[in-house]
Amino acid sequence: MSPYPYLAAEDLSMFGRDPWWLVVVKAVFCFAFLMITVLFSIVWERKVVAWMQLRIGPNRHGPWGMLQSLADGVKLMLKEDLIVKRADKLIYILAPIVAAIPAFMAIAVIPFGPADNEVSIFGHRTTMQLTDLPIAMLYILAVASVGIYGIVLAGWSSGSTYPLLGGLRSCAQMISYEIAMGAAFASVFLYSGSMSTSTIVEQQHDRWYIILLPVSFIIYVITMVGETNRAPFDMPESEGDLVGGFNTEYSSIKFALFMLAEYVNMVTVSAVSTTLFLGGWRAPWPISSFWEGANHGWWPMLWFVIKVQLLLFFFIWLRGTLPRVRYDQLMKLGWKVLIPVSVVWLMLVATVRTLKNENYDFADIALYIGGGVLVLLLLSFIADMFREKAKDDAQLAEEPAGFDAMAGGFPVPPLPGQELPPVPRRPSRRERELIVSGGSDTGSDGSLDGKEASDG
Repeated sequence: MSPYPYLAAEDLSMFGRDPWWLVVVKAVFCFAFLMITVLFSIVWERKVVAWMQLRIGPNRHGPWGMLQSLADGVKLMLKEDLIVKRADKLIYILAPIVAAIPAFMAIAVIPFGPADNEVSIFGHRTTMQLTDLPIAMLYILAVASVGIYGIVLAGWSSGSTYPLLGGLRSCAQMISYEIAMGAAFASVFLYSGSMSTSTIVEQQHDRWYIILLPVSFIIYVITMVGETNRAPFDMPESEGDLVGGFNTEYSSIKFALFMLAEYVNMVTVSAVSTTLFLGGWRAPWPISSFWEGANHGWWPMLWFVIKVQLLLFFFIWLRGTLPRVRYDQLMKLGWKVLIPVSVVWLMLVATVRTLKNENYDFADIALYIGGGVLVLLLLSFIADMFREKAKDDAQLAEEPAGFDAMAGGFPVPPLPGQELPPVPRRPSRRERELIVSGGSDTGSDGSLDGKEASDG
C-alpha cells in the first residue's frame, strides 16, 4: 500500500506508443491550433473592442473583416527590416526567436480529450494529447519562464533607453507574479495529488476545481494577465512613457514574432487555466448530466475550445474596460496582496487535505469556509483602498494646496482645485501722498476732529 494514499494513480502507459509519423501529425495539429486561434483572436479582439467603443472595426479584408490579421501578418513580413547601429546584432536577432519558441512548447502536454478515449487518425488509435509527463505542470512553468529571456534580451540588445526599461519592467513583473502563480498551482497539486495534466483533469470528474479552489483560480487569472503583459498590466510596452517598450527598435518579421508570442501565450495560459480549474475537456454540467456521450469521441475538443475562447474574451474585455495601472500599483498588487493571499490559501488547502486524509468529513466544508473568508478579506482590502483614496480626495478638496505660479520659472495658470494667493491691495493716490508727506491717515484716527477742536 502506498504511504501517500492521497496521491492519484498516474497511468501514463497510453503515451509514447504512437509511430513517429503520427507524433509529427499531432505536433503539426498543435502548432496549427495555436496559429489559427491567434489569427482568430486578433480579429476577435479588434471586433469586440470596436463594439465596446461603438466603432465598426475591421471590415475590409475578407468577409466581415475576418482576414484582417492575415493581412497584418503579410504587411509585417513585407516591411523593411531595420537593425539599429548600437544593437548587439546576434542577441538582437535571437531575442524574438527566444520569446516565440517557448510559447509553442507548453501546448504539448495540454489534453484535448480523455486519455482513455482513443480516437482514430488515419486508422491508428491514439489519445487526444501529444504527450504527458508526471511533472507536466513543472514543464509548463519552466518553458514559460524561458520565454521572458527573449523580452529581457530584446530590451538590452537594442542599445536604447526605452527598450531597456521595458525589459527590466517585464523581468520584475515576471518575478513578482510567478511566485503567486506557483502557489496557485501548488494548491491544485495538493488537491489532485498529481502534476500530470491528464490526471488533474480526471480528478475533476465530480467537481471542477474552480468550485473547490476559488481563490487559486482568482489568483491565477490575475497572474496570467500579468505574465502575458496584457492590459491593464502591459507596463513593459507602455506607450505613454516607453514609446513601445522592449520592442521599440524592432520592425518587420521580428516585431511580428513578439506579437505572435504574446497572443500564443494568451492561448497557452487560457488552456492551462481550463485544464487546472475548468474541468479541461469535460462538458459543462447541464450537458454532461443528460448526455452520456458528451465526453467521448471528438466532442471533448469542442468543450475545451469553447472554454479557451471564453477566457480569451476575458482578456479582450479587460483591455477594453480597465485603464493601465501605475507600475508601483502593479508591484504592490503582486508582492503585498497576491503573494500573501496565495501563501495563506496554500496553507489552508494543505491543512484541509491533511484532515481529509485523516478521514475527517468536514474537509470540503472547511475549504468552502476558508475560501469565503479569504474572498471577504480580499474584498475588504480592496474596499479599504478605495475608502482611503476617497478620504484623501475629500481632504484635498477641502484644503486646496498652495499654488505658486512661478514655481517652474515661468507663469502658469492654476489647475482645478488650486487658487492663486491673494494680491495685495494697491494704495490709493491720497494714501501715497500722505505716506510721502509723512501725514496721518484721514478720518479713521480722528485727526479732522482734533483740527476742528483747535480752530475752535
